[in-house]
Amino acid sequence: MTALTHPPRARNALLLAAILLAAANLRVPATGLPPLLGQISAHFQLSTAAAGALTALPLLAFALLSPFAAGLARRWGLERTLLGAMAAVALGIAVRSSGLEWALYLGTCVLGMGIAVGNVLLPSLVKRDFPGSVTAVTSAYALSMGIVAALGSAAAVPLADAIGWQAALACFIAVPLAAIAAWALLPGGRAVPEAAAGAAPVSLWRSALAWQVTLYLGLNSTVYYVAIAWLPAMLAEAGTSAQQAGTLHGVLQLATAIPGLLLAPLVRRMPDQRLAAALAAVLSTLALLGLWLLPALAWLWAVLLGMGTGATFILGLTFVALRTRDVPQSTALSGMSQCVGYLLAAAGPVLMGQLHDLLGGWQMPLLLCAMLAAGAIAMGALAGRNLRIGG
Repeated sequence: MTALTHPPRARNALLLAAILLAAANLRVPATGLPPLLGQISAHFQLSTAAAGALTALPLLAFALLSPFAAGLARRWGLERTLLGAMAAVALGIAVRSSGLEWALYLGTCVLGMGIAVGNVLLPSLVKRDFPGSVTAVTSAYALSMGIVAALGSAAAVPLADAIGWQAALACFIAVPLAAIAAWALLPGGRAVPEAAAGAAPVSLWRSALAWQVTLYLGLNSTVYYVAIAWLPAMLAEAGTSAQQAGTLHGVLQLATAIPGLLLAPLVRRMPDQRLAAALAAVLSTLALLGLWLLPALAWLWAVLLGMGTGATFILGLTFVALRTRDVPQSTALSGMSQCVGYLLAAAGPVLMGQLHDLLGGWQMPLLLCAMLAAGAIAMGALAGRNLRIGG
């Protein structure tokens, strides 16, 4: 066996650390902004739709760049491409924090592009280098995402109160800089084989199973990012203070990390993932209905929504690896699911914000999100079957 087939233990440890640090960047640059939207909107006199666009822009970048991530990996290798992605996140944060209105939007787009590449390629890297521990490593990096995002949301308002919203946003640059340091220590790595990767996407778009995985992730992403964009505003409208709303925003994201501690040992004991996938979406559905009907129990609903969306996310990423035959097909399915899923998710915050302005409340947006989460129950039951695309 060659060293490339079985990397040394030290490299595996460094690679795992780099994966966790990269994963920490896949949410916090985008989710650390919504608690500050009130201050930013007041500073630039933004409308609700314009403020919502700041949340939608990273998702559009995810969707538009995702199909090209596999090509970048074929040319430069997974490791070097991920290093470049982390550099783009750092650059985007720096530009966004400059205090200029146009730079706020440009920087958000740039960091979204970096996150998009990380979103697509990390599941492929896990499948390639940790094929026997896909659920465990995926759970670990989802845990990293959730914890760092929660800390960012909880700290955003206190930091902004102390040093201003621009400096508070700039503080997030520490996360990609740490990831850059880890990825810079890794060798260039192997590229995704071009011939195999080039053939896979054609069949995926005609595969029912690929669409089930895609919609399972996409419906969940839509619900999650609507909550990320508007939960503080929903709570503020119900009379919650800005700091309490920011804390609950952090609680939601911290709760997304809880399934990362539980799913790996549970999934190993299951013949397939149908029940787990459906139950995860059930939690999200119940939480959204709870926010609609009993907003006074917002702490409970934030925890349930975080657990539901977090478990769905982990399982969806696991499906990208488990439902594919090889790394090229996994990369292609990851690109497809992120492209379609984030197009759906990008529309969510903007449309729900406009619906709120039209109807004067959050009741209908919450009901529609509950219906989307209910759709994910069905997709999870289908995507969770023990099948492989083309197999």
